Amino acid sequence: MEVLMHLCHHKLCTLLPRTLSRACRRNHHCTPQPSHSVHALSKPVAPTPLVSRLFQPSNLREGQEGGDMTCRSQRLMLQAGLIHPSNPGCFYYLPAALRSMEKLVRLIDEEMQAIGGQKVDMPALCGAELWKRSGRWELMGKEMFRLRDRHDIDYCLGPTHEEAVTELLASQSTLSYRQLPLLLYQVTRKFRDEQKPKFGLLRGREFYMKDMYSFDISEEAALHTYQSVCHTYGRLLDRLGLKWVQVQADTGNIGGTLSHEFHLPADVGEDRLFMCGNCGFSANFETVEPGQADCPQCHTAPLVESKGIEVGHTFYLGTKYSQVFNATFTSAQNKPAVAEMGCFGLGVTRILAASIEVLSSEDSIRWPRLLAPYQVCILPPKKGSKANEAMHLAEELVQSLGNSLLNLKGEVVLDDRTQLTIGKRLKDANRLGYPYVVVVGQKAMEEQPVFEVVCQQSGETVFLSKDGLLDLLSGAETI
Repeated sequence: MEVLMHLCHHKLCTLLPRTLSRACRRNHHCTPQPSHSVHALSKPVAPTPLVSRLFQPSNLREGQEGGDMTCRSQRLMLQAGLIHPSNPGCFYYLPAALRSMEKLVRLIDEEMQAIGGQKVDMPALCGAELWKRSGRWELMGKEMFRLRDRHDIDYCLGPTHEEAVTELLASQSTLSYRQLPLLLYQVTRKFRDEQKPKFGLLRGREFYMKDMYSFDISEEAALHTYQSVCHTYGRLLDRLGLKWVQVQADTGNIGGTLSHEFHLPADVGEDRLFMCGNCGFSANFETVEPGQADCPQCHTAPLVESKGIEVGHTFYLGTKYSQVFNATFTSAQNKPAVAEMGCFGLGVTRILAASIEVLSSEDSIRWPRLLAPYQVCILPPKKGSKANEAMHLAEELVQSLGNSLLNLKGEVVLDDRTQLTIGKRLKDANRLGYPYVVVVGQKAMEEQPVFEVVCQQSGETVFLSKDGLLDLLSGAETI
């Protein structure tokens, strides 16, 4: 009987909460009352990106002097609310700029992985011991940020990671020649104690960089990898629609026996480049004999000087680091052999700023198509105008473009600031550089809707039906 009573009590305790719960749902007195908390009163975030909701504060108003800003990209990025200054040489990357940078990183990932690159992430805080072993702790001088922890151990904020990645490889005792070439890369913040940061993101103390390190079985194989990466850098810059030049370069404090830089020609560039129009020779002035006027390669034509912004740098390192850290692999003869190395850098934030520098006008940003924060901006008419009904049509168009064209998913923004005139918003859209601006005006309300489309890259304005608009925008390349 006692056992039976215990079982009945257990069953009742299980069923009673369920019964009460059902009764509460039927009884309106048990319905939870709406909360009047701050969260309940907050405006829900719209699924469609709205210009009025974008965090894009203007740091420099139109017509305001830029002070010590001596380059176009810095002024335009501040005016457009892409970046905001923090400490000297350091910036906040605001949402629109971060969208562009993430697209650039996706492009870099695509190109690096196409040649066998594998992505890693190494510590920014690097022990001094590694740098002392390579001899670069003193060689780097004042440009390297150094710090000491509570145990009096020295560290640095990594400006580059040759020591770290070679130590990583050296710790792998079972590496076989069959696993080479091995290409490891990362996209991370780098740090450099610039004496005088300037030009915004072009020369800062904290910046994003892609650095890749290669390990090969022989010098011949390492040089083949080197050429493969150089070719990939050129292809990446071509995909961005940028004019670039590859020049011979000095190996500097990274070392090695072969080096090239990738530059975007620009008057604001800090590097002096010498080129020959006859044989194609090109070099940084650091590698040319002082006072040399003739091309050292063909000896028949003069060298022409120009300026460039360095966006990439490649090095063939040989065994400079692998010998020091004993980074070896097992050869085909089943013997230990020292790996041949290369290292390859791309300035992520520098490419972003440099592309704006070379493509934009004095008052309007022009992006490489792949990097525009949004591909399309939709402009409904001003509130209270005769075409006021077109607002609903504009909202439908945003959804339609995202649903009909997979390349535009998440790439369409609606300028819902209908308290402003179309002209004012067109001016803003032009300054921010959306590749396509679609005006939904009175013509869009006709029986056969017609949309005004401003193509920012070409400066052309066309009037298209909805099918024509879809056809045009289907060709927008995104990543």
